[in-house]
Amino acid sequence: MAESAADADFLSRIRFVALLARRLHETGATAPRLERAVNQVSRRLGLACESLSTPTSMLLSFREATDPADLPARHTQVIRMDPGDIDLGRMARVDAIAEQVASGAIGIDEGQRALRDLPPRAGVLWNTLTVAAFSTTAAAVAAMLKGGWADIGVGASIGALVGGLSWLAGRWRAAAASLEVVAAFVVTILATLVAAYWVPLTVNVVVIAGLIVLLPGLMLTTAAVELAQQHLVSGVARFAGALTVLLKLAFGSIAASQLMLLVGVATPPFVPEPAPDWTAAVGVLMAGFAFAVLFRAAARDVPTVVASALVSYFVAKGVGAAYGAEFGVFVGALVITVLSNLYGRWLNRPGALVRVPGIILLVPGSVGYRSLFFVFERDVYLGLDTAISMVVLLACLAGGLLFGNMLLRPRKSL
Repeated sequence: MAESAADADFLSRIRFVALLARRLHETGATAPRLERAVNQVSRRLGLACESLSTPTSMLLSFREATDPADLPARHTQVIRMDPGDIDLGRMARVDAIAEQVASGAIGIDEGQRALRDLPPRAGVLWNTLTVAAFSTTAAAVAAMLKGGWADIGVGASIGALVGGLSWLAGRWRAAAASLEVVAAFVVTILATLVAAYWVPLTVNVVVIAGLIVLLPGLMLTTAAVELAQQHLVSGVARFAGALTVLLKLAFGSIAASQLMLLVGVATPPFVPEPAPDWTAAVGVLMAGFAFAVLFRAAARDVPTVVASALVSYFVAKGVGAAYGAEFGVFVGALVITVLSNLYGRWLNRPGALVRVPGIILLVPGSVGYRSLFFVFERDVYLGLDTAISMVVLLACLAGGLLFGNMLLRPRKSL
């Protein structure tokens, strides 16, 4: 009977840890942080866990912490999942449940029920806010890229359309894999037609602004950090996924451009009068609120998300103006990483609430897109030059994140 009770207790603990790992993966936690979080919670529950996380699967191996180190694992579990989307609100909730169970504030069974019953972010209101966030982000990026008023307005409209396509792809699973190609194709055609027949536009600015939410800059940055930390399987898989997204976006834009040339639609040369400088600052503020929606932050965390975006952007911009864009990106990433670790230490909450929205404006996704666009247009030298710029920016950003963690070690894994 005692052995049976011990087995039941062991299975109860590993079920909780496995469900915790699944929930963290669903909220977009990176492989190094997810594995550290799972291993830390396991130790606090008296388990020894060896975990391996990739963007599409996890392998968890458990034994009692008191078992000899050379004893084979008692239980091994393979979990197959789709890549997770960043959901800061659910991540914070999952982290809070894990803390409560590990500290004994609630029981393991109660913790399992809480993890199973996490409310989904869905409904008409949330979908409307998400589409509005796509539009706001596009307008903000057009302003930050020194576009004119027409670029900002058309970019906002096209961004809303991309948000609608993203919502449709989420409901129609068969179309999800084609989202990037279709979105890039539609955005490029619309921007070209508007510039040719309605109002002069800087087409490249409008296209990048409209597609900015789909660009995998954050995925590229995460892949670089994972590779630097020797998480090779996850890093290579994530890098390949990001490159695939870039290829689809570039192909969609090139196909649309060639179609416009084929039917004789050409945009006249145009140098816009940039919107006033203050529009960039307003754009960053608007982007911060949009990121709070896109990353699904809880209402209490919206000010944190907005402040993080503002701090990272203006630090990187100020330092970059004096010492070069690359060094600005490095310092911006370093500062935001230190701040995120301080946030996690002081409030015992995930530092991702500060780190993710802080680095999103620094990631070089648009540079990678332009590089592949040039290559598809057979301008290989310009494409390679742009690709090298992307690699340099990516290295500076990853270096800032790593140095920030070295200056102030995070107490929270997430």
